Amino acid sequence: MASPSTGSRAGLTSTSSGRSRSGRRARARTASPRRPRSARPPRELREAGISARKTLGQHFLTSPRTLRRIADAVEARPGETVVEIGAGLGALTEQLAERARRVVAVELDDALAGYLGERFAGTNVEVVHGDALELDIAKLAGGPYAVAGNLPYRIAQPLLRRLLEARPAARRLVVMVQAEVAKSIVSKPGDASLLGVSVQLYGEPKLLFRVPASAFYPPPKVQSAVVRVDVAPVPRAGVDDVEAFFHVARAGFSTRRKQLRNALANGLGLDGASAGALLAQAGVEPALRAQALAVEDWAAIARAWVAAGRPGSAS
Repeated sequence: MASPSTGSRAGLTSTSSGRSRSGRRARARTASPRRPRSARPPRELREAGISARKTLGQHFLTSPRTLRRIADAVEARPGETVVEIGAGLGALTEQLAERARRVVAVELDDALAGYLGERFAGTNVEVVHGDALELDIAKLAGGPYAVAGNLPYRIAQPLLRRLLEARPAARRLVVMVQAEVAKSIVSKPGDASLLGVSVQLYGEPKLLFRVPASAFYPPPKVQSAVVRVDVAPVPRAGVDDVEAFFHVARAGFSTRRKQLRNALANGLGLDGASAGALLAQAGVEPALRAQALAVEDWAAIARAWVAAGRPGSAS
């Protein structure tokens, strides 16, 4: 599993081992901290003759315990396919293949896709070389499925929405993202975010555990976390017009510091009185701020906006 980063790769410069007795005594006297040794490339990476590509933000998860925890969290059911996003060197793929009837391993990198095809030839793993943002994940699964793997940090949000909007929907997503993104996904009313509201429209997210940079080669400069989303068969809160829901939610979060009436007026292109009327119809207090609202509140506002004829012209 290749974990993404913000695009920069941690330095791999070697440091002196300082093995001489005098060196050890000198460090003891000065109590200077021990400098970490550079991480060694995984065996599979060396055997494949492949290097981590900075342009793709590749960081390979090498912690056996973390790999097992991710695979276990999927809780693959009999007859179910697991679609893995960003299979990398196949470390997580191997764990998933032991637990699932079938694994579809999606990998964008040419060299890695070729390596995976050879490594898993003749097994229950099907390797797909392609971009998860463009592939029809549900069609690849061909039946009941779950999704596991990593979401590249720079495209995590659109990719997550694409996965959640796929039809038929996955039963569950177990994905690794940047720790700050994970925090936003599971945010609750009072500290809610647009990303959190967006994900919670489709299911129930839970932060499972954090993953330190030391669990990767090369170690990224950010912390990661694993999130599970138990996906609902249809959007929650009775939302049948997803476009309207996101239109008003984006408008409300467009100016987080403003009270909701002013934020909606600004985001939807309305006057204050009209925005206040929408909120009154939805039963939402106009003095609240966007981060205080739950999915159900945004659903009520969206229904009121649609019932009023979708007033306003701002996008």
